[in-house]
Amino acid sequence: MANVTKRAVLVGCNYPLTKSRLHGCIQDVKAIKGVIMDKFGFHESNIQVLTDDGATGSSDSLLPTGANIKAALNDMAKRAKAGDVLLFYFSGYGTAIPVLEAGKPFRQDEAIVPCDLNLVTDVDFRRLVNRLPDGASFTILSDSCQTGALIDKGRNGASKKRKNQENSPMAKGKAKAKFLGFEFIHQTIIAAAGFPQDGGNTISQAAHKIFGKDVSFKFHPHYIGGAFDLDLDPLQEDEGILLSGFEADETSYDIVSGDRAFGAFTHAVVTFLNDHIHKSATISNGELLDGAAEALEKQGYEQNPCLYCSAKNTHRPFLGGFA
Repeated sequence: MANVTKRAVLVGCNYPLTKSRLHGCIQDVKAIKGVIMDKFGFHESNIQVLTDDGATGSSDSLLPTGANIKAALNDMAKRAKAGDVLLFYFSGYGTAIPVLEAGKPFRQDEAIVPCDLNLVTDVDFRRLVNRLPDGASFTILSDSCQTGALIDKGRNGASKKRKNQENSPMAKGKAKAKFLGFEFIHQTIIAAAGFPQDGGNTISQAAHKIFGKDVSFKFHPHYIGGAFDLDLDPLQEDEGILLSGFEADETSYDIVSGDRAFGAFTHAVVTFLNDHIHKSATISNGELLDGAAEALEKQGYEQNPCLYCSAKNTHRPFLGGFA
């Protein structure tokens, strides 16, 4: 373990000055940063934080744009070596991209929504994981909706379904869903590109006009039918680990409680880790799933977190174990 490096990219998008503003995502990043430094041995020099709260100054390089998120992830991947522990944390909106292909069933692909709406999609994450050296672990901790398929892994664990409690924050109207409809994103990108709404232009055309080379691989003109027609490495089965805060038919929530704002799933994860740091030598990915689910239930949040990874990674220590 002496030569193992732990690196993280932490992203929080509150989307300030917009009608879609969230409130707790920046605080979520601070909470996760604190727990991975205090409990898991991450060094601040190996943590890249991207937020849109303005606290880091006005530098465009620190904003959680699509280009900056992918650049931070690519830099982390380039530095990785066998045995390293890598974490990507995101708190903000997720979205579902409708996919219509002749002769194939309708499906929805998934993406996170950066502050500039330059989507980072499942294809981008899968290509990133495919590039990692053997023996490096990559964990995604997602506090957003529609992100259960960001990596190519089936669900390997889910908490038990629970009924909404009468006194829960959702019942009292204090929660906001962390989902941004694709149609809204589509229309906004089309308008920003200067195209007429009824002009028949695709989001791929509009995104290319605005973001150029920084657009998602999914909107690349050579990405057809789920594959590239260029001489690029094919997507392969990966060893990524994804902890998502909800099931496919549920919602991840941004909570406002008094003068506090936070993501329900992030709060549950941090609460469980802080409560169990002295009770066990390590916490596995599967144990974290169960612990976060229990914390959500105690706090009255109707979310059932899920774990997507291989069977062997279910039992491996979360983030390589406590420091």
